[in-house]
Amino acid sequence: MTNRFNGKVVVVTGGTSGIGLATAKAFSDEGASVFITGRRQETLDAAVKTIGGKVTGVRGDMANLADIDRLYDAVQQKHAQIDVVFANAGGGTMLPIGAITEEHYQSIFDTNVKGVLFTVQKALPLLKDGASVILTGSTTGISGTPAFSVYSATKAAVRNFARNWILDLKDRHIRVNTVSPGVTDTEGLNDLFGGGDQAQGTKDYLASLIPLGRVGQPEEIARTVLFLASDEASFVNGVELFVDGGQAQI
Repeated sequence: MTNRFNGKVVVVTGGTSGIGLATAKAFSDEGASVFITGRRQETLDAAVKTIGGKVTGVRGDMANLADIDRLYDAVQQKHAQIDVVFANAGGGTMLPIGAITEEHYQSIFDTNVKGVLFTVQKALPLLKDGASVILTGSTTGISGTPAFSVYSATKAAVRNFARNWILDLKDRHIRVNTVSPGVTDTEGLNDLFGGGDQAQGTKDYLASLIPLGRVGQPEEIARTVLFLASDEASFVNGVELFVDGGQAQI
């Protein structure tokens, strides 16, 4: 364990489970002061206990701009600047074309696109020059998945945010990168696949399609996020880094 992020201030949205929780814990373990968000207070409180260290939980839905304001108000009460933003909050459900509703479209785009946009934009007054912003993409942004077109479209949009924002923010030397996980063993994935034996069967099938022969673990994505946020990645800017066991590369 190193102290790469000792004295750094890190914001992780959607930090109560899965990739967000693992990443927030990894930042905390390396000395950062971490702020996490989650929509449910009970889950948020449990995540704060799991993460430990210098962590603050702020309840909020990142699709709601007032909640994003409350997040950064909470940061300002303790710190003058932010070093890292991991805009991770997101999710989606499956519906094939022909069954997609306006509500389905709106809820996924509000969280995954609107939420990411304003999470980053509203952070700008606090972001330190030379800061790092990491966005959560997905392998679905470049490959087709049945009944998952709306979610996939949001992740393609997120990836293109990074391409454009590095130009908008170049004078401040703020790096913006996208981490795109493949199939990762999270509670959200289990719920998406129907839970229990059904979810396990789907994961086993998907693992057979991955060159490494298994699904990913949240901690593996977290280590990649920390790399992108660190000085070791000081010349890495605007990339989409796939952490997928090779699935999207074949």
